[in-house]
Amino acid sequence: MAKKKNKSSGETKKTTPKKSAISSKETKDKKTQMLLEAEAEAPEIMEAVQPETENVPAAEPAAPEVPVEEAAPGVPMEEAAPEEVYTTPRKSVAFIGSECYPFVKTGGLGDVMYALPKALVKQNCDVRVILPRYKCIPWEYQEKMLYRGAFDMDLCADGSRYYVGVMEYAWDGVVYDFIDNEEFFGWGNPYTDLVQDIPKYCYFAKAALAVLNYIDWIPDIIHCHDWQAALVPVYLRTQFENTALSSAKTILTIHNLRFQGVYNIGTIRYWSGLPDYVFDLGALKSGYNDANMMKGGLAYANVITTVSQTYAGEIQTPFYGENLDGHLRYHSGKLLGIVNGIDYDIWNPSTDARLREAYDITTVLDKKKENKRRLQEELGLDQDDGKFVIGLISRLTNQKGLDLVNAILPNIIDGNTQVVVLGTGDQMYEDSFRYYESAYKGNVCSNIMYDETRAHRIYAGADALLVPSLFEPCGLTQLIAMHYGTVPIVRETGGLKDTVDPYNMFSNTGNGFTFDRYEAGLLLDAINRAKDLYFNSRWCWDEMVRRDMDKILSWENSAKQYKELYLDLAR
Repeated sequence: MAKKKNKSSGETKKTTPKKSAISSKETKDKKTQMLLEAEAEAPEIMEAVQPETENVPAAEPAAPEVPVEEAAPGVPMEEAAPEEVYTTPRKSVAFIGSECYPFVKTGGLGDVMYALPKALVKQNCDVRVILPRYKCIPWEYQEKMLYRGAFDMDLCADGSRYYVGVMEYAWDGVVYDFIDNEEFFGWGNPYTDLVQDIPKYCYFAKAALAVLNYIDWIPDIIHCHDWQAALVPVYLRTQFENTALSSAKTILTIHNLRFQGVYNIGTIRYWSGLPDYVFDLGALKSGYNDANMMKGGLAYANVITTVSQTYAGEIQTPFYGENLDGHLRYHSGKLLGIVNGIDYDIWNPSTDARLREAYDITTVLDKKKENKRRLQEELGLDQDDGKFVIGLISRLTNQKGLDLVNAILPNIIDGNTQVVVLGTGDQMYEDSFRYYESAYKGNVCSNIMYDETRAHRIYAGADALLVPSLFEPCGLTQLIAMHYGTVPIVRETGGLKDTVDPYNMFSNTGNGFTFDRYEAGLLLDAINRAKDLYFNSRWCWDEMVRRDMDKILSWENSAKQYKELYLDLAR
């Protein structure tokens, strides 16, 4: 079934441009050199520097000043600046996860699976992303997939075999391999219930490794994401330990520890076909009769990462650990946090076509007022750019702090404040926000749906964004808000604490307003502090808006940290 030839990318060698005719001309006498400079040097110099300046078309005529500028030491340095990206050895990385924008996305995992591989390509990584080929993937992508082959794979404890098809799609320097199987992926949404999902993701984890063997692509690193891919490290060190893939190192990233893939031992043992010894308390076993796929992956992975430094510490405590805090403390030596970023190609107020008025840091104060007025008009709110507009873009669940918001919302509406909600979730909160819209007509708008265009316009038109989460592994909404000049009001937990510096009125520093304990009164206090600064010290507020827009929030820094991790792990 599997080819075993190791084709790890390894380190690349820098290529040296071929020497041009210029060096030979330097040996001629001075008179000949002066004639050449006057009559024929410019075209030859253009030809000579072409390998260094790839962006210069070969047919472009050279200016007379080119010889002089070429001699200047600064010019080659400027042209060579992009070479800094490739100062580290090339590494090959396979990403394995259950969703990826724009093919299928239900949460932040989809954003990470899209943006991080793209950023790693710029860090001299060779990246493939392995995903299920769900039926719900839009046809515009499915029709462009190329068939790479198919094979049958042993899966279950009784030796049952299943079809594995491989479809390929290349985009933005990343290769996406989709695992095709109608029995597991041929219906609706990616996640249904554990009865269906446990067999589906046992199959997916093993098939992902089998596909790498089948296409003869052996990565340096296999980077797995959440419980749906958590069995990959277990399979690698058991059923694939005698294949070429055994040289690869594994990383398991926790995006949300609440979801772990827990089911009875008998079912997971049957569908995974894994040996009995992995179902002990040190690996998959959980409680008396259950197996935990996430727990097994954490035990067998070479490195565990989370999506923020604070969350990496929090999950080692009983409150945040979701019954795995002891297991994570045991493996704390291989646990670290790397905060997420945002994709500037999607989230950029200066180029965002969804906005009424695009803007940058130099025009934000004027253009944001226009975006606010247009947002108020679109949503049927009272049109007054002097009002303080608070946005809330979230799943409407307890985890996101909606119980706190629900408790204090009547206290927020004071005649000078408006609230805009966008999201879906628990019926209780959907009904509550519908009521508030009716009770505070013109000051509250509840959009019980998710609309990408409206989300962009809320980020641009709101003055502040609420993120009062009970726990938040990283969070992207506060990062997007800051990049759009919208001040975040957050609880100090997980990635919110790592990315939002609380405002200090004495030094006029900080990026937003924060509160620590999970209490409605403290959330209301943080909102009132924000309103006080907005109405009474507008110049301080405006400076904070510019500070937030100036903050580097892209994936570049995160990708560099992951690249360093890959280099350390693959030594």
